[in-house]
Amino acid sequence: MCGIVGYVGKERCVEVLMEGLRNLEYRGYDSAGLALAMPERGIETTKEVGPLDNLAGAIGEKYDDFFKVRVGVGHTRWATHGRPSEANAHPHTGGGAPAGGPEVAVVHNGIIENHAELREELRERGFEFRSETDTEVIAHLLAERVAAGEPLREALVGTLKRLQGSFAVAVMSAEEPGTIVAARHQSPLVVGLGEGENFLASAVQALLGNTRRFLFVENGEIAVLTDSSVEIQTLYGQPVERETFEVDWSAEELGLNGYEDFMLKEIHEQPAALQATLAGRLDTDGVVDLSELDFDFSGIERIVVVACGTAYHAGLLGKYAIERLARLPVEVAVASEYRYADPIGDESTLVVAISQSGETTDTLAAVEASRGFGARVLAVTNTQGSLLTREAEAVLLTKAGPEVGVAATKTFLTQVAALYLLALELAGRRGGLSGEQLSDVGCGLRRSPEKVEEALGLLEGRVGEAVGVFAGARCALFLGRGHLFPVALEGALKLKEISYLPAEGYPAGEMKHGPIALVDEQCPVVAVLGEGTLREKTLSNVEETVARGARVIAIAREDDAAAARVAQVTLPVPEMPEILSPLVSTVPLQLLAYHVAKARGLNVDKPRNLAKSVTVE
Repeated sequence: MCGIVGYVGKERCVEVLMEGLRNLEYRGYDSAGLALAMPERGIETTKEVGPLDNLAGAIGEKYDDFFKVRVGVGHTRWATHGRPSEANAHPHTGGGAPAGGPEVAVVHNGIIENHAELREELRERGFEFRSETDTEVIAHLLAERVAAGEPLREALVGTLKRLQGSFAVAVMSAEEPGTIVAARHQSPLVVGLGEGENFLASAVQALLGNTRRFLFVENGEIAVLTDSSVEIQTLYGQPVERETFEVDWSAEELGLNGYEDFMLKEIHEQPAALQATLAGRLDTDGVVDLSELDFDFSGIERIVVVACGTAYHAGLLGKYAIERLARLPVEVAVASEYRYADPIGDESTLVVAISQSGETTDTLAAVEASRGFGARVLAVTNTQGSLLTREAEAVLLTKAGPEVGVAATKTFLTQVAALYLLALELAGRRGGLSGEQLSDVGCGLRRSPEKVEEALGLLEGRVGEAVGVFAGARCALFLGRGHLFPVALEGALKLKEISYLPAEGYPAGEMKHGPIALVDEQCPVVAVLGEGTLREKTLSNVEETVARGARVIAIAREDDAAAARVAQVTLPVPEMPEILSPLVSTVPLQLLAYHVAKARGLNVDKPRNLAKSVTVE
């Protein structure tokens, strides 16, 4: 889940690399480093533990001539092998065979599964290891081949044939100081195109300030970059023709724009993100048009949703909407489990794969597993051109724009909105509900951006009192029923992600089957009440926690007298059609998690141990 960036071109290399790393820091912030092709001095590396400011300071102190550098690679690390330290930080270097040789530098995202065997083999040949990482074996294998006279491209191909696992790698050699060679297998990699300069990164976000034109590198391909050319080839040297891909995100969207944190900014961007996701897909009468998918839904008898984390919770809400509106059976599977479960299906199965990045390793593997029984695949993702979009038969893009905060907010709501669109499309085709009933839901969905905006207004200045309920808390219990149970799950996840408080989301009716043992004055209960048939039952469940000393925060309408009776604090939400209420009920839970974490003095955008895109198993 590390981030890599590379540049070859003009005398602004360090500037481009550092900007790219800042845009990729959400992928890992244990340590960071650069390898630079210094004129007449060979490759030099600088590495620092901690945030990128540490690396920026070290670069400024070390080089007074860094503005002359034209070629380099950078890395921001999320540790897999070896603790965060300067020795374990990337780039890693190799100096050839034991007798010496040209230096090479390597940056890597992924996991080399056979690194232990390779490390032992290299030690027997006299190589010394300076780190605990799996990546260092790549550096030594590569350097050995370069020292034997192989060009950098051929040396990397030979090295890759020894590796098992996942990787995106970019390498440099002192023998070819004007070239970067890169390759990928299961980990994301893109090439950015410029004039007299070219770029490389783990994600397009890294390069938005410099280019909007990209080439995607596929599994088993090699990219060779110079200042004037980009060549993509197979491992066997065959040239690959690849169309240029242009993105419509802007560098300005990656800025804070006056907000203190990206998470808070992205929470407040949700009305606009919802509006963009619904635009052109839902008319004023609430009628859905997903003709953009160019997908034949006939013959679909069963749906399987595969996703991880927050996207999994969106899938649970999608299940509720599809089953209720379209009367199609839906299974929601954790992608990392699905791939190993010997899944069952056939050509009548539609697999809906949800991933904000479109590069989630487990979700991609689940898609591959579903291909084994002939399923059709629909991707729901925020990243146009990502690997998931290239693996799926059809793509339903969310239009959230770039999301920098590690804890997903606007991408969650847009995923839910996209699944509601899918549910309405399927329902219209199957004819289970009347056109009027579907139009009512569609019109409610069309109004959701303004309802979320209203929720943000209602909550202004109200969350501080709820944060006080968490003073001295040792855990938290989030309760909901029916379609609000996934909302409770998402609220609990947000709290534990950024405040590090143990939190559990549970169906309120199941509370007496175990979780009620947690309840006391130090375990706040957050109750998502909503409307509809299960509301009174949820209230009864909450009363049971109050009888055991719980302090309760209710998510309910502002004028809800019953909620006020059982709760110390009510976080108000506007009225919405019952099936759509998760779109507004989620917002106070996001803000609650944000403010609890801030009260605890924590970095909400960079929670410990987490990275935004999970691209390793």
